[in-house]
Amino acid sequence: MQITIRDNEMNNADHNEDRSLRQPEDAANTKKSVLKTLAYFDIFEYPLTHKEIKDFLDKEINDEDLKFTLEKLKQAGYIWLHDGLYSLRNNYALVARRRNGNEKANQLLAKANKITKFLYNFPYVRAIGISGSLSKNFADENADIDYFVITKANRLWIARTLMHLFKKMPFLKGRKQFYCMNYYVDEVELQIEERNIYTATELVTLMPMAGNGSMKKFFESNQWALSYFPNQYIPDVKITFAKDNWLKKTGEFLFNNRLGNWLDNYLMKLTTRRWKIKEDQKRLNTKGERMGLKTSKHYSKPNPIFFHDSFLKKHEKRMLEIDEKLKTN
Repeated sequence: MQITIRDNEMNNADHNEDRSLRQPEDAANTKKSVLKTLAYFDIFEYPLTHKEIKDFLDKEINDEDLKFTLEKLKQAGYIWLHDGLYSLRNNYALVARRRNGNEKANQLLAKANKITKFLYNFPYVRAIGISGSLSKNFADENADIDYFVITKANRLWIARTLMHLFKKMPFLKGRKQFYCMNYYVDEVELQIEERNIYTATELVTLMPMAGNGSMKKFFESNQWALSYFPNQYIPDVKITFAKDNWLKKTGEFLFNNRLGNWLDNYLMKLTTRRWKIKEDQKRLNTKGERMGLKTSKHYSKPNPIFFHDSFLKKHEKRMLEIDEKLKTN
């Protein structure tokens, strides 16, 4: 038994030595990929587990090689490990923050599940998913529940208007953060226009909650995201609520005609004009962020120039800093 252990130790040492002698360029690229992944989530002050680093790495890798790379980076002082979580910062408070956020997210997801079942009953809604920080299993004291909504073809603006009119109901005062329906697409245009690390991350973390099959088609239409995260996979989405209730059927019956065509176009133009005024006035939301909406017949989504683009610039700056650090060491 002792001989076997000693032999295994020698084999492991030889294996590690072989790994360290592999092409230095590949090893350097792997280190950079790991740092790039940690830098992305560091902007959100969110340390990662071994598995999460692998999931969001921009290259294929096995667990053993990733473990070896993480250990090398840790020994070199590039990253720190606290309580099973890796970070670019030697700050245990980030770990505590994440643990608390994960616990709160579990509670908020239970609420989101109930609300999703209700929202799915609105006319022309075909699928709903959870996006934002909650889809990454994190929620702080100011957390919202962000919904990604897929609607029937050419009825997005009727569905969106009805859902947002409901949100303005007086009895929802103080609870509107649980009804952030901020991203809509319809069945005509399921493919996401913006293709970058931010939208790819949001796509692969999107949590399907309810639908008739449209969410599965949405993922199939956006497999480009896997080019950013080759260790991820498109989920096998199950149809969760295939049967529509009478209220949904009645609402759709009323507008499945030329009146519905006119109304959907009118609501799109009206909403676009109102949001253009908000953008021109540089209005801020409750979080102090610029308000903006990007619209078309087949989508309604936050204007990317007010967060999405600035975030990408911030991430690019982080990567330049990492490149400089790698060159000097």
